[in-house]
Amino acid sequence: MIRLENILTPGRSLVNVPGGSKKKALEQIANLIAREVPDLEMQDVFEALIAREKLGSTGFGNGIAIPHCRLKGCNSPISALMHLDAPIDFDAIDGAPVDLLFVLLVPQAATDAHLELLRQIASMLDRKEVREKLRHASSNEALYQVVVDEQGHGSEKHGH
Repeated sequence: MIRLENILTPGRSLVNVPGGSKKKALEQIANLIAREVPDLEMQDVFEALIAREKLGSTGFGNGIAIPHCRLKGCNSPISALMHLDAPIDFDAIDGAPVDLLFVLLVPQAATDAHLELLRQIASMLDRKEVREKLRHASSNEALYQVVVDEQGHGSEKHGH
């Protein structure tokens, strides 16, 4: 079982990201990932995310988007999380602008385990209290910590 905190890093969790537009936000994501994951090219990530959005918006409602795609050259799942400084139009299913972006990139030969990750992200963001914690996180580290804490809830706590 792949856990979210193992594919997300504090360095790929950003608060106060200037949004602007859907394209700009995806560009920011691609830049961030290319900077953090030397094997991946910004342009490859960007084009793969754009191509996925053309199939249908990854805006899931409640101000959340989960941009995701399969990516050549990606060997294991990579996640990134951004809270934009202002919500942007994302063609979301409920029409609401988006300010939380939880990104998932998976290898070209994606498996059920990777689909499971997408479900984990979606069900975590489905919870209002999680969204509020993410929106109130004041630093990159705090944003990352929300995800780690939430993942912890699903598993047994030892020694308590």
